[in-house]
Amino acid sequence: MPERTVNLPNPSGLHARPAKVFAKAAKAAPGAVTVSKDGREVNAASVLSVLTLDCHQGDAITIKVEGEDADATLDELVALVESGMGEDA
Repeated sequence: MPERTVNLPNPSGLHARPAKVFAKAAKAAPGAVTVSKDGREVNAASVLSVLTLDCHQGDAITIKVEGEDADATLDELVALVESGMGEDA
């Protein structure tokens, strides 16, 4: 199961709209996606679960993907996070 740690560049971290964008992308993935922070791991396809991680700008999160096309999915999700999910960094 590939995983990668990435720092959140956007000012609001994974709150409200960015969490929705991230969860939507995770839900569209062909495999299971989880995201973790400080040892707590949640289902990345659930907006509410992502919000419970309380992720802020500069926080490190770890994204894990399993299943079909896991490496490509992980690359896409990391790129999404690094892009700021549509917000100005």
